[in-house]
Amino acid sequence: MPNFSGIWNLKEQVQAIAAGRWTGILLGELYAWGRNTQGQLGDGTVVYRSSPVQVGSLTTWSQIAAGVNHTAAIKTDGTMWAWGQNTNGQIGDGTVANKSSPVQIGALTTWSQIAAGGTHTAAVKTDGTLWAWGRNTYGQIGDGTVANKSSPVQIGALTTWSQIAAGDLHTAAVKTDGTLWAWGTNGGGQIGDGTVVRRSSPVQVGALTTWSQVAAGGNHTAAIKTDGTLWTWGANSSGQLGDGTAVNKSSPVQVGALTTWSQIAAGDTHTAAVKTDGTLWAWGQNTNGQIGDGTVVRRSSPVQVGALTTWSQIAAGDTHTAAIKTDGTLWAWGSNGGGQIGDGTVVNKSSPVQIGALTTWFRVAKGPRASHTVAITQGQTN
Repeated sequence: MPNFSGIWNLKEQVQAIAAGRWTGILLGELYAWGRNTQGQLGDGTVVYRSSPVQVGSLTTWSQIAAGVNHTAAIKTDGTMWAWGQNTNGQIGDGTVANKSSPVQIGALTTWSQIAAGGTHTAAVKTDGTLWAWGRNTYGQIGDGTVANKSSPVQIGALTTWSQIAAGDLHTAAVKTDGTLWAWGTNGGGQIGDGTVVRRSSPVQVGALTTWSQVAAGGNHTAAIKTDGTLWTWGANSSGQLGDGTAVNKSSPVQVGALTTWSQIAAGDTHTAAVKTDGTLWAWGQNTNGQIGDGTVVRRSSPVQVGALTTWSQIAAGDTHTAAIKTDGTLWAWGSNGGGQIGDGTVVNKSSPVQIGALTTWFRVAKGPRASHTVAITQGQTN
């Protein structure tokens, strides 16, 4: 649990942000690396980068999200920015033209949280309203239609949304009352409502009011409850649910019996999580070493990644993973054909490798099918 002295350490801050509880603003520089075919790195080019490159010179970035080929971010002034592929309007600037540098989305200064899916984006404002835009073929925007939107549209009229996650073609969110909701494609059962019927509006997942955090992957979803238990559902052909099987689940199933899970990340077909003791665990597809256990063997149950107890934040991409330690160092592993690991090579890694020597990394983001990475260095707290 966080301390109440007014100073939260890095691990507590990251966990609070993931669960939607952080009320301070962490600011810093924004970096990106990996594939850049659509300008998703934001450096004004379409050149791949195998090491982190700074996006502009501003030091006021506070939150980031990575889609397949687009990126979105929020600044400390509450403005929202996006760049990269925009074929489906996923940038949200009212056009379908790609952008290789950040462009502001509207003029509002009330954005508080952002999530990027395959080709859609979702965000929550400071007033608790939920907005989404981009591709909507499967109802993943949640506005009751299947029409693409190139500008943010409000999802319902509620002001009680607290945390949002975007998968490839589905979206999930937690409300302030602890209820869990999902919508979009559902062929693998990733919505979690016990069916495989796609939904174009939010539907509640069960009746519980004890959900604290949710992550959306390629075709699966994972969530943590307030009691520290971990639950997953959806497609499971690669063991990404972590329940020891390869059978799809259309309703949440508990992963083991532990009550010590603190953070979750869902990639395309793998999942990673951090426990309250700072240990790191992963499972699912491992062809490219994305689990990080030094092998390329698929795992259908959680396996510990090394023996360290100093992991604080985790992010899962297409077939690669990245994590930050409590000392502020950044590590990555898995597929690296586009330089998405960031170690200056294009060689896959099956165990964590450190990215540079900085000790000021605070936030890292990858999308469930993304082959690029974005991260923020930690600055002061407002």
